[in-house]
Amino acid sequence: MAAKRLDAIIFGATGFTGKYTVFEAVSVLKGLSWGIAGRNHEKLQGVLKEMGDKAKTDLSQTPIIIADVNNENSLLEMAKRCRIVVNTAGPYRFYGEKVVKACIEAGTHHVDVSGEPQYMETMQLKYNYKAKEKGVYVISACGFDSIPADMGVQFIEKNFDGVVNSVESFVHMGVKGGTKGLGRASLNTGTWESAVHAIANRGESQAIRRELFPDRLPDFSPKLKARPPFSRSTEVDKVLLPFPETDRSVIMRTQRYLYEHDKKRPVQMQAYLTLPSRLAASVVVFVALIVGIFAKFEFGRQLLLKYPSFFSGGMASRTGPSQARMERSFFKMTMKAKGWPKSNRLAEATDQYTSAPTKELTVRVTGPNPGYGSTCVALLSTARTILLESDKMPDSGGVLPPGAAFAKTSLISELEKHEHGIKFEIVANK
Repeated sequence: MAAKRLDAIIFGATGFTGKYTVFEAVSVLKGLSWGIAGRNHEKLQGVLKEMGDKAKTDLSQTPIIIADVNNENSLLEMAKRCRIVVNTAGPYRFYGEKVVKACIEAGTHHVDVSGEPQYMETMQLKYNYKAKEKGVYVISACGFDSIPADMGVQFIEKNFDGVVNSVESFVHMGVKGGTKGLGRASLNTGTWESAVHAIANRGESQAIRRELFPDRLPDFSPKLKARPPFSRSTEVDKVLLPFPETDRSVIMRTQRYLYEHDKKRPVQMQAYLTLPSRLAASVVVFVALIVGIFAKFEFGRQLLLKYPSFFSGGMASRTGPSQARMERSFFKMTMKAKGWPKSNRLAEATDQYTSAPTKELTVRVTGPNPGYGSTCVALLSTARTILLESDKMPDSGGVLPPGAAFAKTSLISELEKHEHGIKFEIVANK
């Protein structure tokens, strides 16, 4: 007799992100049946013991499925065992596509925490129609990249009471009480490896996007111009640097989808990382330049991956951040929207305004431990939402960014329920 199909399986559960996803699953997937998957049965048992003890919950009876990215049959059998695969096995550039293929073949939904634009856009290009045919949702960027930003824009649009022209986001990441005695590392090397390969292959994105989106969106005015690096923001009183492109690329995919399917005027968006001083910003730029140069060459990439702590200035380590640091880490994203009140709404999405925006809305999105706390809660919350609210999602499936997929669901409410969840609040409305 075939085993009963589980609601969800967490794949890659022995990895750093995977095991903390198991921990958060105790609360986020409550009432649903779930299991874990990976290559090594003994290590998987160890994760259940460690995370069960941490959650003060007996996880010893949690189903364990053996699946390996190098064995496509095992991936297919895993996908057949559940309704959704929660995939934490990165870098997705190397390991993600096989899991996506298996899920689509099995008629199983798929979510992951990829922050790799090339992977996400390639999956949309290659599998969107197949996923639709199978009634399967494949949704990436379901962690810190890019749930706060993409769902933040959705939150803004629901509360703007008018037409949004542009959104600027200002991201601050910190540690309550400072980092003294907590270790410098804030990333595991798996996250570092994904970032290195994304930087190395950034040039691929333009070619992928030309094929994925052969028709350009109309130009809308007033055009939102990027602020110069090292400028100081009056909104958050911090020095600004451009935030890596994941948030913006994900949001633009959502806005394109909503324009093409709902005839909604696209929101323009720019994202910035905030730093306390120009000196701190200079250090970040210096490290980014070194990584960018080394990532272009095979030998340089090998060095970056072999010595993550050295090249990241101590931010990445093989053991990841300390438990104490994770518990005190947080992020704060301030999002400022500009547009026009409802009374100024135009007849068509392609119509142009002749007056400057007169309405503003400022929103704050906050959460703890962006790397491995709120990221894991967000990932599991997207899985739960697909399982329980697919009737509120667009089409019958497809490869979608989060904002397009979850705009009409209660995902934001779900995110706000949990201890390590994400909060959305209005700061100013004028």
